[in-house]
Amino acid sequence: MADERIHALPAIRRWLGNPVARAILRFIARDDDCGDRLTNAIRFYLDPTTDDLCWKCRLMGRVVGHTLHRSSAFFGVSEDDIRSGLAETVFRRGLENVLEGIARYGVTMPQIVNAPFMVVWDFTHRCNLRCVHCYQDAQKALPHEIDTGEAKRLIEELADAGVVVIAFSGGEPLMRKDFFEVAAHAHRNDIYVALATNGTLITPEMARRIRDAGVEYVEISVDGKDAESHDTMRGVPGAFDRAIAGIKNSVAAGFYTCMATTVTRANYDQVPEIYSLASDLGVNRLMCFNFIPTGRGAEMADQDISPEERRDLMHYLMARTWEGSGPEALTTAPQVASVALADEGGIPVGHFYAGGAIEGKTALLADFIGGCGAGRLYCSIEPEGDVQPCVFLPITVGNVRDTPFLDIWHSSEVLQRLRDRNQLRGACASCDNRYICGGCRARGWAYFGDIHAPDPGCVNNLDYWKSLQWDEEPAVPGCRCQR
Repeated sequence: MADERIHALPAIRRWLGNPVARAILRFIARDDDCGDRLTNAIRFYLDPTTDDLCWKCRLMGRVVGHTLHRSSAFFGVSEDDIRSGLAETVFRRGLENVLEGIARYGVTMPQIVNAPFMVVWDFTHRCNLRCVHCYQDAQKALPHEIDTGEAKRLIEELADAGVVVIAFSGGEPLMRKDFFEVAAHAHRNDIYVALATNGTLITPEMARRIRDAGVEYVEISVDGKDAESHDTMRGVPGAFDRAIAGIKNSVAAGFYTCMATTVTRANYDQVPEIYSLASDLGVNRLMCFNFIPTGRGAEMADQDISPEERRDLMHYLMARTWEGSGPEALTTAPQVASVALADEGGIPVGHFYAGGAIEGKTALLADFIGGCGAGRLYCSIEPEGDVQPCVFLPITVGNVRDTPFLDIWHSSEVLQRLRDRNQLRGACASCDNRYICGGCRARGWAYFGDIHAPDPGCVNNLDYWKSLQWDEEPAVPGCRCQR
């Protein structure tokens, strides 16, 4: 399968990445007298009887139609499915983003997009819990957090850039009184709005307010099968019962509800029971987060699970997903892509998931989705406006108060380096799956202080894992390990 994917790349580049094709895409991506030319071209593709468009938009609609028809044949995806998807705002904005990325960067493995699909916005540093593994060490609000007016202007900037999803996180985002106003503004700007929360504040009334604000996806953290295990991780008695109530209220309100678990040595053996709990609660998804020893979590780096345990966990989660009898079960560990492709079941993409059977050339999509998306498919914005490649990768690459967001996205040297898989080290550098996985870059940074270092959580990097020694003093900032 790896050879087939690699040999197909030149054909894809000849088709979409050649200078003529890229020039056409750049022409399509321009604004037109009648609006956004690419959006209008897609409108014409979906409905050729549309008569309120100029000749350039109609012509480009035919070009887009030819491109999508050829994409359908090449990747083995039904064109009817593409048409159905384009009726959805999220799919359409995502496609526009990809085409603009190809126009700017050409065809790359993995693909670089014009703007991140998803921005995780740590909306506040304030939190009502004290989780031992918190990547932000959240406690009180920071002194200069982005205010309501700035937040609305930033949302408009992100929407204009082509960002598809904003996931509000924290801290606890519901502790900001203007959350509903800001979330509603994102929804009005055609951005898919997600909420990552500890769930303790979601009463039935709160769930209705969240729904009215336009939020569609709610992710609630549960780090154990029962109150004893969860509350120990979350640092506050009673957190488990309130989180479970929050999940029930979210399900009842009709959200796409995800239960999120950060897997460590403390709860690894509980994962089957946690999955059963998620199934009993009627959630749509269980997401098992890859533990990253950063922030407050650096104090418990020795609680990370082994590469073999992570591999077995991924097989367990994929098996539950393929069964289809309960919630889908995924993980943010990028190695899951190779597990999924080996089982020919689907392509997992971090928080989101492209499901369905993988047959033949459809597996080529995995090379372009590309596993770890830090600084390539998504990034984070911190409470005071700092931009990071990922919430777990605390490297500031700019600040939205000082620099336009897209200027940061396209000009940051750190982001450019993260997008280049040829700079990977260790087994990650020579792995057949480096384009569909790439290892977790936040883990490379947390353990070795290097964004291209091997991910020690992968079975292909066992030598690096075994070389780690837990000591009193960290060898690199934020981690209790040394080589």
